[in-house]
Amino acid sequence: MSKKKGLSFEEKRARMMEIFFETCLLCFMQKDVFQLKDIEKIASKDKGITSMSVKEVLQSLVDDGMVDTDRIGTSNYFWAFPSKALHARKRKLEELQTQECFEVRSLYAFCQFHLIFSVTFLELVSGKFAETSQKKEILQKGMEKSKIGRENTAERAALMKELAALQQKKEQLKAEIEKYKEYDPDVVEEMRQTSKVAKEAANRWTDNIFAIKSWAKRKFGFEESRIDKSFGIPEDFDYID
Repeated sequence: MSKKKGLSFEEKRARMMEIFFETCLLCFMQKDVFQLKDIEKIASKDKGITSMSVKEVLQSLVDDGMVDTDRIGTSNYFWAFPSKALHARKRKLEELQTQECFEVRSLYAFCQFHLIFSVTFLELVSGKFAETSQKKEILQKGMEKSKIGRENTAERAALMKELAALQQKKEQLKAEIEKYKEYDPDVVEEMRQTSKVAKEAANRWTDNIFAIKSWAKRKFGFEESRIDKSFGIPEDFDYID
């Protein structure tokens, strides 16, 4: 035997609303009100709603405006009327319809944007392709023109041979000139200037060494020969003329 299926949340809401509506009809539309304990008792006994879920279902009806509630003293009271429930359902339906219309409009706008973007992108790609094809055609024509006069004829072969011989002769002349480069006036002058700079630098260091030797003799009383021997300074060490 299959197990009895429980009520869904929406079925519980519908059955709980029956509690309020049936009470109104039996009492000739009197505005009966209930406490939570009363609703739990009726819902569990007559509507098949477990007492543990009554509070949650009832609160959802209150949140949707289908059931009214108020606190009097220390107790909460609940009541509902068919006309208000009908208006609440109607308002909920209108909200859903409004939301659906908004979603449809948004989807339509998105589709329009996507279509425009696709068409624009396609036109751009087509334009780029046409431009690339045109450039390729221009390059091919230029290559064809550049081949004119370069056909493998006997005359061209002779000219190429003569050109190779001239290039070889040019390299030989460059090598010959390189041998006499050291006699070039500009090269000689450059060597003279380099020698002058080196001489001045050597004399500055010589002057520094003499100054250090003089300071050491005064400071520590060392003999000059001892200083020269300790630091490997030759006896003929002097300025360059």
